[in-house]
Amino acid sequence: MSVTENVERICKAAHDAQYALAGADSASKNAMLRAIAKAIREGSGQLIQMNKKDVEEAKASGMTFAMIDRLTLTAERIEGIAEGVAQVADLPDPVGEITSEWTVPSGLHIKKVRVPLGVIGVIYESRPNVTADVAALCLKAGNCVVLRGGKEAINSNRAIYNIIVSALKDSGFSPDCVGFIDDTSREGSYALLKQGEYVDVVIPRGGDGLKHFVLDNAVMPVIASAGGVCHLFVEKSADLERCIPVIENAKMQRPSTCNSLEQLLVQRDIAEKFLPAAIKNLTDKGCRITACKESKAILDRAGIPCAQATEEDFKKEHGDYELTVRVVTDTKEAIDIINANNTAHSDGIFSEDKAEIARFEKGVDAACVYVNASTRFTDGFQFGFGAEIGISTQKLHARGPLGLQQLTSEKYIACGDYLSRK
Repeated sequence: MSVTENVERICKAAHDAQYALAGADSASKNAMLRAIAKAIREGSGQLIQMNKKDVEEAKASGMTFAMIDRLTLTAERIEGIAEGVAQVADLPDPVGEITSEWTVPSGLHIKKVRVPLGVIGVIYESRPNVTADVAALCLKAGNCVVLRGGKEAINSNRAIYNIIVSALKDSGFSPDCVGFIDDTSREGSYALLKQGEYVDVVIPRGGDGLKHFVLDNAVMPVIASAGGVCHLFVEKSADLERCIPVIENAKMQRPSTCNSLEQLLVQRDIAEKFLPAAIKNLTDKGCRITACKESKAILDRAGIPCAQATEEDFKKEHGDYELTVRVVTDTKEAIDIINANNTAHSDGIFSEDKAEIARFEKGVDAACVYVNASTRFTDGFQFGFGAEIGISTQKLHARGPLGLQQLTSEKYIACGDYLSRK
């Protein structure tokens, strides 16, 4: 069987399984998800062994630290994966929720009701936790899902998928509710993107290259979930001392994630005072700095090592212990720079000035805008969604963390008393 034929078979099976899943009650879905969480915990040792194969191959291939960090599973991270699935089980079921209802003069009573999207295809890169996160969210929202992970995590992804399928069977659900494309070549992804007859929507989760490949080739709607060039702007009224640990958190806690800080903007009025303290705190912990001409001069005078930033650096998602620093005149210039260079993911301001905060909130075009907080909060757990399927950086039909509600559509149910239109 060719790659295309196999992908079509998997997608058709998911398409055929979707109707029974869409009709399942909340209690049954929740019990199934708890069974998956339990099975992931019980399979922790096996998952670590499979993951070691991926990590060893990644190191041998020269993969960067950031990518290896994304790939690596530990007992703690596996517990986090299981907890994420369990949290999804505890969340309200969006399916069947009446979002609005009204009666029109003809006597027809109309309701808008949440329903599953149907079959969701997800193409993702080197994070094996995505396999469980995506499956849990799709299943809870009544959707079947077809997964196509990257070659870097194939052993880890396959092991997690096998655990999920076994738990689905044990819980009385069709194993076809979750499909897995084992072929990691571009042909496998391309074949999935052509399954418009069976797949209702596709979500890319990875870098810009993956995002554009999916947008260029998909025949079905796409919810774009791409990388994050995240900015924080320190406005002159900010409590400077309190900014420093938040900046450290945003940059240093886990720099490989898409919600980590990549670009720091500082208002000129406070730059001479603020930059040496804030940046030394980062460089002392191993962060490398690229800086605009003005901020480099300030850091040079303070004896803090940094490199001259290029225009490319101002648009760069470092994904590592590296930060670009830039001095700006005011909030307006900060907004203009952010909108010109960000990926519409997560950007924030530190300020005590309500007028400047309001200007920033309205002016910045991003899925998540923060005031006096770390960009690291852009996360399904932190937003109370449980696990997430990704961070949508587009405007239709969902934006920001993709939780359960964002994985549903709506349909109208209209009721009459044997009513005919006049």
